[in-house]
Amino acid sequence: MDLELLKARHSVRQYTTMKIPQEVRDQLDAFVREINEVSGLSIQIIYDDPECFNTRIAHYGRFENANNYIAIVGEKAADLDEKGGYYGEKVVLKAQKLGLNTCWAAMGKGRGKEKIGPGKEEVIVISIGYGRTQGSARRSKKPEKVSNLNPESPEWFRNGVEAALLAPTAINQQRFYLELDGKTVKAKIPKIGIWLKVDLGIVKCHFEIGAEGTDFIWA
Repeated sequence: MDLELLKARHSVRQYTTMKIPQEVRDQLDAFVREINEVSGLSIQIIYDDPECFNTRIAHYGRFENANNYIAIVGEKAADLDEKGGYYGEKVVLKAQKLGLNTCWAAMGKGRGKEKIGPGKEEVIVISIGYGRTQGSARRSKKPEKVSNLNPESPEWFRNGVEAALLAPTAINQQRFYLELDGKTVKAKIPKIGIWLKVDLGIVKCHFEIGAEGTDFIWA
């Protein structure tokens, strides 16, 4: 996947009233089916449902015309949040490639029309639609603050770290650390914090895109 796509994607909370065309829905739905098949998740896209984000907290969060959303749902497991972040970001980037805008949003969780069966749990939702703007880049930490990157580090690791810094994280906290040891990369997060495991999955997704073509392994 093109690194430029990561750079172009920013969080967007205000949308136009333009409906997502059926041909775009078909492409998104087909992609989600593929992701669910690979991951074992039950990701769902709900269209034309204005009630999910029709709450006081959503309005406080400045969501407008958020009538479509991606629900990240899966079997209850210790790694569900991380898996949801990883595969959810793949759907987000597919949406971006199709000309749509998105925003990860915990405030819509549990209020939509998604189906959550026995033994399953909803991780988070992602608003999706045509943004009034394309959003804007947020301030980012230096690569050396989130990794053990140094002048002797291989180029693929530098590319991976820079891609990881483009990952959306809760309140832009970027509370992750990537450590290279030979061809092994360890991704670490603090023990306490909000949505850190979801963030970790998103960060790993981005790192892999930046380091594409390298046979590194996750610790």
